[in-house]
Amino acid sequence: MTEHNFYRRRLPHWHPPNATFFVTFRLEGSLPKSVIQLFQEEYEQAKRILHSYPPEQHDPKAYDAYRKAYERFERALGKANGPRWLAEPQIAEIVQNELHALHPRYYHLLAYCLMPNHLHLLVDMQDIPAPPPRKDGVSYTALTYALWLLKGRTGHACQKLLGKPGRFWSRESYDHVVRNDREFKRILSYIVNNPVKAGLAKRWVDWPYTFVEQAYREML
Repeated sequence: MTEHNFYRRRLPHWHPPNATFFVTFRLEGSLPKSVIQLFQEEYEQAKRILHSYPPEQHDPKAYDAYRKAYERFERALGKANGPRWLAEPQIAEIVQNELHALHPRYYHLLAYCLMPNHLHLLVDMQDIPAPPPRKDGVSYTALTYALWLLKGRTGHACQKLLGKPGRFWSRESYDHVVRNDREFKRILSYIVNNPVKAGLAKRWVDWPYTFVEQAYREML
């Protein structure tokens, strides 16, 4: 395995092994295609610039541009009029059960928050190996494979429950390597406070679709 694995579908994904990742993915149809295209172009450029610097270096301007691009995407999701299936208790339960079922074989689950139309996930990939290449030669990073399992299993089960054909999750996932303890704490706080900012709960602990591993609750 190389030191820094690169994976790409529509957006660039940098997946160094043994890293901690902040991941977001949304329901299919939650945002108009025009909004997604605009966001992807901005996000891709910002992320490419950010990762042009070695991991041990930190460029405040590059990171700030990346963060702002992501925040615009988050605000768009908050205003979206598309499907909100994750607010349904039976749907949320399916996703939550699978999030925990994949731990610790495919990732170490640190935190997550299910919002009505998207999911925030914080996982550590320490000592999680990448799967062997498929027979057709396609290779996955450890994170890509874990997300493929998570989205595939939950998507199939949720669509079956809803009785709706088509895709449940959007193809894309937006992931970010957590570079240090300070950033970890900021991202953890961001994840759990999503429902509070959206007016869905007064305190993060009141939202039934939020999880934080016990060892990290003292940071909040």
